[in-house]
Amino acid sequence: MPVALLALALTSFAIGTTEFAAMGLLPQIAGGLHVGIPQAGWLISAYALGVVIGAPLLTAAATRLPRKTVLIGLSALFALGNLLCAVSPNFWCLAGARLITGLPHGAFFGAAAVAAAELAEPRLRARAVSVVFSGLTVANIVGVPAATLLGQHLGWRATMLVVVAVAVLGTLAIARLVPQLPHHHSGSGGGLRRELAAFRSGQLWLALATVVFGCGGFFACYSYITPLLTDVSGFSAGSVTLILALYGVGMTLGNVLGGYLADRALRPGLVAMFVLLTGCLALFAVTAHAQWSAAVTVVALGAFGFAVVPLLQTVVMRNADKAPTLASATVQGAFNLANAQGAYLGGAAIGAGLGWTSPPLVGSALAAIGLALAIAAWTTDRGASSPSRIVTTNEPARDPANV
Repeated sequence: MPVALLALALTSFAIGTTEFAAMGLLPQIAGGLHVGIPQAGWLISAYALGVVIGAPLLTAAATRLPRKTVLIGLSALFALGNLLCAVSPNFWCLAGARLITGLPHGAFFGAAAVAAAELAEPRLRARAVSVVFSGLTVANIVGVPAATLLGQHLGWRATMLVVVAVAVLGTLAIARLVPQLPHHHSGSGGGLRRELAAFRSGQLWLALATVVFGCGGFFACYSYITPLLTDVSGFSAGSVTLILALYGVGMTLGNVLGGYLADRALRPGLVAMFVLLTGCLALFAVTAHAQWSAAVTVVALGAFGFAVVPLLQTVVMRNADKAPTLASATVQGAFNLANAQGAYLGGAAIGAGLGWTSPPLVGSALAAIGLALAIAAWTTDRGASSPSRIVTTNEPARDPANV
């Protein structure tokens, strides 16, 4: 594998740490800025909204630029956003800085995924893309627990300054190690128009809606995992870092399981994982009251919550196969719109006085909506491939329900 992939993975690690570490540091951020934890949860939504806004706009704006230049610029913008977060004097400045930090997120992963595929041999392209996204996995196993521990002892600003350093290293590594890549720009803008045309697919929009609602269920719970574990389960602040590491292990297992199912039974696997996620979130409202059962449930949430990610990514990419860059960025935007609405609705439930166990119940309801959408999409696919449909080629009809 080209060493350039490690440069892309380093920035991926920094992005994953920034996105998820805020969830582990909500009590520290809320205390430092003198706001309530539900209001501090808006910082998670602000970052996610930055991703939603930046993914399509920056991807479209960058179509005329060399891909290496785009990657360097996006990584540098991410580092700058984190620096603004670290020096923000009040809550609203921090919210604005978080939005700026989120802007390059989706566009970076869209460009990095295409760059990784171009850097690798054709038979190794999927593995190359997985190397880039492995930075997110490592961030959840190592980066987020370490950032949470650092923030608990030195303050949340120290955590963000460390992320700035990692992001700067990632930017320098991309500049040094990533070669100039072929530029596929069409002067007429036909490339962008061709990618936008792929978004006429109703199945693509149904898949994106499944991401927004289904994954929103997971984020409604995970955004407030730290106060839930300390105030309901009785874990100490220091022990939470270990639980977050266990969650990262569950996420890694889920990512492997989701990739396996995506290759063998895409639609059935997606429905099954949403059934398990919906049930697990509802169960967490009960299991959170004992430490051992809470720890087990957190691992299960990480597994089921991230098993749906490669499944949903595969669904989106297959429904937008002629728009690889824009679709890759847009699915990141959809995941972060899920993050924004999940964090907001979970915080609203807490603010309404429903207690720390209400976010998992809100999450279960959102995951159930995602389940319904996944079933609807599967039914539509099965209808499109029914025996009554006329096949005009000599090749056997392909069943989309199992691809």
